[in-house]
Amino acid sequence: MKLTVLTAADIRRALPIRAAIESQKRAYRAVATGEAAMPLRASVATPEREAVTLFMPARVANDLGVKIVSIFPKNVASGLPMIHGVVIMLDAATGQPAALLDATYLTALRTAAGSGAATDVLARPAARIAGIIGSGALARTHLLAMCEIRPINEVRIYSRDPKHVAALIDEMQPLVGAALVAAPSPAAAVNEADVICCVTTSSTPVCFGRDVRPGAHINGVGSYTPQMQEVDAHTVKLAGKVFVDSRESVLAEAGDVIYPINLGIITANDLIEIGEVIAGRHRGRESADGITFFKSCGVAAQDVTAAGEVLRRAKELKLGTKISL
Repeated sequence: MKLTVLTAADIRRALPIRAAIESQKRAYRAVATGEAAMPLRASVATPEREAVTLFMPARVANDLGVKIVSIFPKNVASGLPMIHGVVIMLDAATGQPAALLDATYLTALRTAAGSGAATDVLARPAARIAGIIGSGALARTHLLAMCEIRPINEVRIYSRDPKHVAALIDEMQPLVGAALVAAPSPAAAVNEADVICCVTTSSTPVCFGRDVRPGAHINGVGSYTPQMQEVDAHTVKLAGKVFVDSRESVLAEAGDVIYPINLGIITANDLIEIGEVIAGRHRGRESADGITFFKSCGVAAQDVTAAGEVLRRAKELKLGTKISL
């Protein structure tokens, strides 16, 4: 049996950010219209490391596969990436394993591309200033996505470690036209931003409604358990509704949504799948001054759709290594 192995470098070459965003629009539309086969992801905890490993299968059209991803926050102290993962793709006609992809970079790419897809349909067209809270891999890919999807001319970046922000700016400034600026506080990153991206693993809010300007769009992607909350409940109250990748997923896993529901600020009926907006079933933004909030926990349809697009493009570019099992 022949298997194609694609590294992070292969994926970077095969799937530029614009193509990644378009792949995520297809994934979200399939989730909202019921065209994706996608059970809730299974998780296995490693309590002594405060870590979790997720198993995420899905099929979208002819893209069939499963992602296995581990999130080990304590890795950072050892100089290791917090997130490791692989995607295994299968031939949808035969079930035969077809490819093995590095999912560490693919996860960061598809997550940011998903936020890019949401930003494209929810943010004001004239958005010029972006704020990013966080300085890891997701901050880097979100920076690319926001600058791709809107005419951003300034990005204000905050992290608890200023050295991490400085390293991000040094690495990413040559790749974008926007001016990258270190923000001294979360509020300074947010208070004049038209588009805000929260990409931390914080268990307590880093984005507060009191700091968010009218008309802003917020992407919350860092928190992934019911106990974690990046965006405070007041922000959700100001937004009035939450756009989500999957209603079922966020109700099970997203503290950013679960806390406001438990407080009676919103109900499950106020959750709108972003695919409904992409498919034209919901209008999305309702006013220029309204605040829009997109909450993503990440769903397997995103991974297999992105991986399928990588495979098709990699074949054209003759990327990857063939191995025999």
